Amino acid sequence: MYEDLGFEKLLDADGFFARLLGRSPSGADRKPLYGPDLPVVLLTGGPGMGKGRLLRAVRDRFARQVPVIALDCASVGYADRARPEPGARSAVTEILVEAALLLHTWRGTGGGFTFPRLFAGLAVISTGVADGTGEAIRTEVERYEELIQQPRLRGLGARDFWRGALLGAVRKMLEVLAGQTLGPYGAAALTALLDALFERVTPRAEAALTRLYGDYPGAAGQPKHGLSRLAADFRAGDERREDAERFLFRALREDLEAAYGGLGGWLGRVGRPGLLLDHADQPLGEQLLRAVLTDRRAGQRDRVVIVGTARRADGGDFLHGGLAPRPMAEFRPADGVPATWTRRADPEQDRGPLSAGVLMLRMPFLTGDQLRRETERIQMNAGRGSGIHRRRIAAAVAQLSGGRPHSVIRLATAAADHPMEPDDNDRAILDAELHHPDGAPGRPVADVLLQELVLDQMPVRLAAEHHDQWLDLLTHLSVAHDPHCADVLLRHHQGDRVHRLTAHEVARLLHETGWPGCARHFIGDFGLRQLLVHRLYGLQRDGAAWYADHHLLRDHYTLSEPGGGAFRSAAVHRMNHHLVSGGVDDVVRHLAAGLPGRPGPWCEELLEIAQAPYPGGADERRRRAQGLVPVDGPPLRRTVDQLLHAVWLCEERTRPTGSEMARTLEQLLRQLSIMDFDGAGELGPTATEWSRLVANERPLLHCDCTDQLGRRR
Repeated sequence: MYEDLGFEKLLDADGFFARLLGRSPSGADRKPLYGPDLPVVLLTGGPGMGKGRLLRAVRDRFARQVPVIALDCASVGYADRARPEPGARSAVTEILVEAALLLHTWRGTGGGFTFPRLFAGLAVISTGVADGTGEAIRTEVERYEELIQQPRLRGLGARDFWRGALLGAVRKMLEVLAGQTLGPYGAAALTALLDALFERVTPRAEAALTRLYGDYPGAAGQPKHGLSRLAADFRAGDERREDAERFLFRALREDLEAAYGGLGGWLGRVGRPGLLLDHADQPLGEQLLRAVLTDRRAGQRDRVVIVGTARRADGGDFLHGGLAPRPMAEFRPADGVPATWTRRADPEQDRGPLSAGVLMLRMPFLTGDQLRRETERIQMNAGRGSGIHRRRIAAAVAQLSGGRPHSVIRLATAAADHPMEPDDNDRAILDAELHHPDGAPGRPVADVLLQELVLDQMPVRLAAEHHDQWLDLLTHLSVAHDPHCADVLLRHHQGDRVHRLTAHEVARLLHETGWPGCARHFIGDFGLRQLLVHRLYGLQRDGAAWYADHHLLRDHYTLSEPGGGAFRSAAVHRMNHHLVSGGVDDVVRHLAAGLPGRPGPWCEELLEIAQAPYPGGADERRRRAQGLVPVDGPPLRRTVDQLLHAVWLCEERTRPTGSEMARTLEQLLRQLSIMDFDGAGELGPTATEWSRLVANERPLLHCDCTDQLGRRR
């Protein structure tokens, strides 16, 4: 099942989430992990790694047994609902209200929850409505009444001391307010609300409010003062509003904690409640995570399981207090269930960074076996293709996806009925159409993946004026190797813009979005780079945009660049771009002239030049490497021509090579080793080494992205 793909161990009856929530998917008890100081679990991984899919699977597997709800911190709905009353609502209050309502209607063991503490806080900030009349405040407060009404399926009386108290107080307060003309900022309404509230609540309820709101900064143990200050801070905005919102989140968690307390909670409640925060690296999610981590660092304890998602490998700057990220507690699904977790002490800080309260769960790339099984399953379900064809598709999916689960599913599904020859470039499957289940017209899978992995997952800190060009800029940057090379392209393609992005800024934004880096490729993820290269060639007729970008860089390094950046020299950098933009013969002449007397450096230059994507159209590299395409010139030049094409084919890594090309590569290098030029004999050992690497599908020139690709196979 796709939802379980790669997560089977995490979701099973004795897996991590069953132990964290205290119940198995079937409802059996499990000894809970950790506690009473619970970590915030952060799922980390870039786009397409399955963070949201895992959250959905946790909700679907466990929500019948324990109160587990999922919230999307990227939803604009919360801000939209807050917009009509900016003085009394915010995106944070709206997501907290949604969470409370979902838990209020939960129908599992013990029934739904009520939220009197949260309600009290929401009621006082309701006095900040724009109208300021009693009627407007009454309307605002009534939005939250459901939070204190007893659910249909009640527990065993754990909340009985609240029954009717708050609701009666609210209704009396609303009667008092009706028809009154109130002063600025709802001061009179706030006073009336607090008086009515504390006049009607029971001693136990007042004690509960005192424990919470008496602890509000500046309240000095007085709950009325705490609620008044909370309302004032919310109206003040900025950091003071964030303090008030943090306290409202604490109130929600304390309401949940109280529901598990006492005899009634012990008898009627099971497991731990869970809040699953998708897109928690968005501002709203970051604020919620900061709130709970700050409270727990200060010693607040609750049993609410908080699981969020983040694209950055280090979780985000806010976790580290402005300091360089330090090692964090982490594990991967293959590690099984982490047995222990303790809050790390930081001897250099009194309280330590927020990261000390986090347990990172690294999203896994699919292994080679998982990838092959899933691709074969999709192809078999489609009922298309021979065994050879299915193996060819599986190899292409493995290479282009890099093991990124979402890409695997999309590519395998689209390519299941796409004709593909054994000698095709892997990028041929990017033109395969992905058909919508409801019968809507299909779209090329490359377009679908770029939409889902890039356009639907814009960097959080990308300024709005750059949103319309983000994909285009990345497309052109797919041919860049290092920041300098990228800046050349950015200056050219942003020439008419007042506000421009630099290569440093783009690299930072890619890092924050969860894309890996590579010292030899500016777009450091192999699969993403292939999507962008494919798009670049198709931007204009006959690959005009592709050739224009490579010519721009070729000419730049010819005329003005003293160094080669990611390359040994500017000349080698220039030849790399010249090779893929129509200058093959010039590159062959350059290589043939530079070989005698320097075989070692020459081999390194050859690898750097040939580590390049192949443009669209017919691909004759295999035939040319095998000498099947006539080439003029002396034996040295003809052999160098064949060797260049063999290495280029092996280094691009988007086409089968295997043992045949390994033999060809060894044969060509041995031909060179017996020619009459200085140092020719040194190429013999290179022939053995390179042939062995190619036969085992290993890159000849290592870089971060090809090494990552090899580890995932």
